[in-house]
Amino acid sequence: MGLFSRRAKAPKPVDGEPTPGPSLSNSHSKSSLASGSSSIKSPGLNMSGRMMNRTSGGTASTTGPGTPLTPFSPLPKIDMPRPPDPQLDPVGYLRSLGAVRDRSKIVTDKALRNDLRHFDVDMSKFADVVSFVANIIKRDYDAPFTSIPPHGRHQHFSVGGRDRIAHLLSTFPADVDNAEKCRRMVDLFLVSVLLDAGAGTKWSYKSLDNGRVYKRSEGIAVASLEMFKTGLFSGDSSNKMQVDKVGLQNLTVEQLAHGLQSGPGNEMAGLEGRAQLLIRLGKALDEKKEYFGENGRPGNLLDHILSHPATQASSVIIVPIPVLWNVLMNGLAPIWPPSRTAINGVSLGDAWPCSSMPQPAQSPTSPTFSPFPNTTGQSNGVAPWESILPFHKLTQWLTYSLMQPMQSIMKIHFAGQELLTGLPEYRNGGLFIDLGVLTLKQEDEERGLTHYTEYCQRTSTQPIEVAPMFDPGDDVVVEWRGVTVGFLDRLCVEVNKALRNELAGGELSLAQVLEAGSWKGGREMAEMSRPNTKEPPILIDSDGTVF
Repeated sequence: MGLFSRRAKAPKPVDGEPTPGPSLSNSHSKSSLASGSSSIKSPGLNMSGRMMNRTSGGTASTTGPGTPLTPFSPLPKIDMPRPPDPQLDPVGYLRSLGAVRDRSKIVTDKALRNDLRHFDVDMSKFADVVSFVANIIKRDYDAPFTSIPPHGRHQHFSVGGRDRIAHLLSTFPADVDNAEKCRRMVDLFLVSVLLDAGAGTKWSYKSLDNGRVYKRSEGIAVASLEMFKTGLFSGDSSNKMQVDKVGLQNLTVEQLAHGLQSGPGNEMAGLEGRAQLLIRLGKALDEKKEYFGENGRPGNLLDHILSHPATQASSVIIVPIPVLWNVLMNGLAPIWPPSRTAINGVSLGDAWPCSSMPQPAQSPTSPTFSPFPNTTGQSNGVAPWESILPFHKLTQWLTYSLMQPMQSIMKIHFAGQELLTGLPEYRNGGLFIDLGVLTLKQEDEERGLTHYTEYCQRTSTQPIEVAPMFDPGDDVVVEWRGVTVGFLDRLCVEVNKALRNELAGGELSLAQVLEAGSWKGGREMAEMSRPNTKEPPILIDSDGTVF
């Protein structure tokens, strides 16, 4: 098949069968299975695939299956809270969603001037990326592309055209109401996302359900679903299909290895790091009862956000994105390894020192050293917090993913989705390297190749397609990720321009471009550029908690 050969579309519903809508009741889940389409739809689509009326809240109305489109009244405009003042509260600012795009812009502006420390930048090649992504979208979707779902974990569960989530929902007893269905899906999606940090080149998973073999993110999705169904993450004998503090705190590396089928010849990269992440999650669920309840379930965050003062409910439920974001950032704060960047002993999560950011006098940039003493004072006119570049990739991936079941099952509308950024991970970032926009500088290339050689010796790995390797906190990786955030925003704008005629007045969201273009395009470029390993152009010596 040529690169832009037309791929087969998902099968359409058979004659006489209703097109599945956003409802996740058991009967509609079954028809969704029969049609081969997903029961969790993009909030921007109606049942016939037409673009729905947009509202000031950044969401769209939904109706039940088989009914004419009857949009809700336009959602009231909701002002998003501003991030904390970094001069007064640097921790709160760097942990805020708004800081990701704000701080990445500094590095992106340097990239546009070809003034990065670790990469040469050729913006004349950016048009090639735009063309490549636009052609992938045209190859895989029919214009005006309204069937593209937003980026999220649900698509990985549907690998092979099987709507596993719809099937799972159809197995729940009739007395399980929508709120409990949603809690269970939040339980599952959260654990599945946290496990999805790059599987490595050796690992694959053979489904217990159909015997098929899956790799990478899709393999982890199927594996996590099947572990969820066995009750591995539940400490409640009356309901094995949940995730709770007891189940996670009792989890062992050996149990997770067994569930993931990780072993000699089929090793999951960073397995122990993933296991420890889930064990720490169990402790966080216990500590943060205000979000996760007495029984410590991720799904209880649904009850928290519905009762939050900022949540509005009239004809529809409207939740500002920062409400969900703060639950995930504050509720999951204890899960991040203590070696991560901290200010005054408070971990910032996925945020790192970066030499391309403004530097205070004598501020260390070693990824293994917290650059902040117990002070927030500034020197040389630059405050220490300014050297930090936040990403919160897993938290953003969680936000994208958890919105899906809450939108579909509970009909929640999330206002302020435009605050979310592109995900700075190796597929999106690798696309810009493989297509020539970014080129690693020679000194860093040599250092990365040395690291890769040492890694192969340490892990007894046979080098096949050699590539530079770095730790997640290496300055090369941090700069690369910062540029990726900015370039993805630029890519979204340019792809919409390139597809203007096909879009017929519509516009693709960043989440749709991530799903249908950049992430998929990064994977496909890796497959063409390194066909034996299909790895990205820069390798990450991952601990299983970042990528």
